[in-house]
Amino acid sequence: MATGAGLIEDAVGYQFKDRELLRRALRHSSRVHEQTGTGTGPPQRDNEALEFLGDAVLGFLLSEFLIHRFPDETEGGLSKRKAHYASAAHLHGVALSLDIGTHLSLGRGEEMSGGRSKKTLLVDAFEALIAGVYLDGGVEAARKLVVDHVIGESANGVSPDPPVTVADNKSSLQELAQRRGLPQPRYVIVAERGPEHAKVFDVEARLGHEVVGRGEGNSKKVASQRAASEALERLSAPADGE
Repeated sequence: MATGAGLIEDAVGYQFKDRELLRRALRHSSRVHEQTGTGTGPPQRDNEALEFLGDAVLGFLLSEFLIHRFPDETEGGLSKRKAHYASAAHLHGVALSLDIGTHLSLGRGEEMSGGRSKKTLLVDAFEALIAGVYLDGGVEAARKLVVDHVIGESANGVSPDPPVTVADNKSSLQELAQRRGLPQPRYVIVAERGPEHAKVFDVEARLGHEVVGRGEGNSKKVASQRAASEALERLSAPADGE
């Protein structure tokens, strides 16, 4: 039975020749800072540089796949599809399915604050893992990882649903609320950060006083879309015991 590194390799479908690349992809900066502070053991590197590379490799491979899969699609349409696959929400789901959180190497403080389930840490580690596979096995190995786990069934000739627009998400949530006799959705901006030319908005979708979805984006419109999408997923999920 596979254990430790073998489990994540089995889940990903790739066996590393250089296991240190795998370990580094899963090593959060908190672990490195903690180890450096003790002055014990050999120096270690965290996964931030790999995450940087992985983001670029993922973007290239998604673009390559989509332009071949949808040769007649407009640039705008391709961009929407790519944004769907590269979104934090989608990659978070992939990371959860691979159980990446179990294998993260965290500092004690991050461990105690629930780092293994933090969306940002999981997405960053998955992108670092893509880079690790790319550096260890080349573009073909990375392509297989992305096609198998990020794109999924659409790679097998099944046309994926085009990413819905903001209006689609918000209309769908409104219709669902009406069918269930729930309050009409409201979208509340709870935070803004970043410089004026690169603002990021955090939006909550609320039914009455209940927060049912959260989203972030570089515009209020995009953030609302993501909040509505998360709300739809949550409200559409089967209840416990069903």
